[in-house]
Amino acid sequence: MPADTVRAHESSARRVAMAGVIASLALAAMNIAVGVIASSTSVVAVGVEFAGDVLASAVVLVGLVLAARPPDENHPYGHGRLETLAGLLVGLLLIAGGTGIGYRSLIGIELRHQPPGGAAVWALVTAIAVRALMSTLKFRVGRRAGSTALVADAWNDAVDILSATAALLAVLLARVDPGRFLAADHYGGFAVGLVVVITGVRVAGDASRALADTMPAPEMMARLRDVVLSVPGVVGVEKQLARKTGLQYHVDLHLEVDPDMTVRASHRIAHDVKAAVRSRLSWVADVLVHVEPADEGSTKSTWRN
Repeated sequence: MPADTVRAHESSARRVAMAGVIASLALAAMNIAVGVIASSTSVVAVGVEFAGDVLASAVVLVGLVLAARPPDENHPYGHGRLETLAGLLVGLLLIAGGTGIGYRSLIGIELRHQPPGGAAVWALVTAIAVRALMSTLKFRVGRRAGSTALVADAWNDAVDILSATAALLAVLLARVDPGRFLAADHYGGFAVGLVVVITGVRVAGDASRALADTMPAPEMMARLRDVVLSVPGVVGVEKQLARKTGLQYHVDLHLEVDPDMTVRASHRIAHDVKAAVRSRLSWVADVLVHVEPADEGSTKSTWRN
């Protein structure tokens, strides 16, 4: 991916992350205030969740800023892993926050009180609309940029839609028939916490797999092989590995070439392979090529892990 394109993606991701912080802050203040005034446990729970989102989005923003720093002597592969670490931290924050929300929602469930006021309904409807907009935007920008942290934040927003919808149903039940469904408001808050925990587990799992150097999807590796084998002089691919470092992958290749070829000629092929991969595969940041003599009888279709 050209450097200008990478920087443009990073800039877009940072702007969206900043917008997420502002939106979460506004929604948190609104829902907590309305929840207290309207006596709705569900709305307060959603507001507390949004307050946690402020912290999560801030972590994502910091991760994106740090990950954009260029490679240095101590970090020759760049600082991209900091972005993935931010995604992991977001997942852990979701798990902790969801647990707290669920616990607090069940406290005092047997107490009798007034049903939630009408303002609670409108606060939740507004939250659902804003979260739908932000989730769509973050998914689009995060996937285009290959940002684990921003996609994690998008999942966080998507969960907010589900949790706010559950809270809205609970509030409506409590308002329609307080005698039978007053506790639904508390259970709605608990449902919010449960959904947040489940999403946190998923987000943390995705980031952990990236940190554990999990290989890209098989179709991506197949495309990599096709590009390598299309370069003149490549007889086969003995091994190909890839690991994610931020928004892109670093690739290690073991090429097979004619064993009677000169060192100069094999070096030229390795250079051509590196150039082809970087120009044709936008998800590749850099390529390390190791040249090996092909076994007698090898063909261009040879490929072994």
